[in-house]
Amino acid sequence: MMLPRAGPSTGQTCGLVLISAVLLQSICVAVTFLYFTNELKQLRDTYSKSGIACLSGEELGTFMGDLDLNRIEEREQDPCWQVKWELGKLIKKIMSRYHEETMSAVKAETSLSLSTTEDQESQTSVHRVAAHITGNSNRMSSSFTQNSSFRRGYGKKIHSWEASRKGHSFLYNVELRNGELIIPKTGFYYIYCQTYFRFREPEDEDSDSHLSEQIRNPKQMVQYVYKLTSYPEPILLLKSARSSCWSKKAEYGLYSIYQGGVFQLKRNDKIFASVSNEDIVDMDKEASFFGAFLIS
Repeated sequence: MMLPRAGPSTGQTCGLVLISAVLLQSICVAVTFLYFTNELKQLRDTYSKSGIACLSGEELGTFMGDLDLNRIEEREQDPCWQVKWELGKLIKKIMSRYHEETMSAVKAETSLSLSTTEDQESQTSVHRVAAHITGNSNRMSSSFTQNSSFRRGYGKKIHSWEASRKGHSFLYNVELRNGELIIPKTGFYYIYCQTYFRFREPEDEDSDSHLSEQIRNPKQMVQYVYKLTSYPEPILLLKSARSSCWSKKAEYGLYSIYQGGVFQLKRNDKIFASVSNEDIVDMDKEASFFGAFLIS
């Protein structure tokens, strides 16, 4: 008679279930580990290929210094190198364009500045109105002329001035004719004049009677500046005078009269200087002079 087979015991069943659970859990952990490992690898690859990772891994300035080296074939498979290569070319292109634009702007500004300066100098030269004429001691005999229209006592006009560019004399857009400066433009002018008086007592005249005569009739030095307009007679602008009795013991008697002022003159007006007692005027070019210049 055969006995029935006995089934697995309860302990065995529990052991099998426990072993199965452990194996299943291990498999799940392994699968999960592999999954996350793969995901992390993909994230790492993505980050390594990004521009930020490429630029943070190497100094861009150092890389741009190597752009001209012959290492393209060695690194053309590197994604980071390609990113930096394109970025470097873009930066160089921008810098080159900026340099060209800057140089073009500088050249244009320089050209404009030079053109403006030349225009200003040209305009200044055109509108410059000034004259400074000096005495000419070589023509003393013809330096003074008496104008018949002058009233008595108004002196003699200084006729011969040195107007060429010898010494300190010059004429800018002003004409000198017969000792008269012809005004080319209406405006306000500063007019000035100085004459140098130099008296020397004759050596053969030293008597007391002569000395008394000299005291009774002292030397009179008067300087005038006139303007000529359409009016028939000259118009007095400036006048300065001095009477002096030089000592008989002095070898020379010296005195300078200077005067100046601002006057409104019209186009084609004429100005000139005259003096009294022309016999003692010294036409030294540094001491006797006459001039005018436009203010506005």
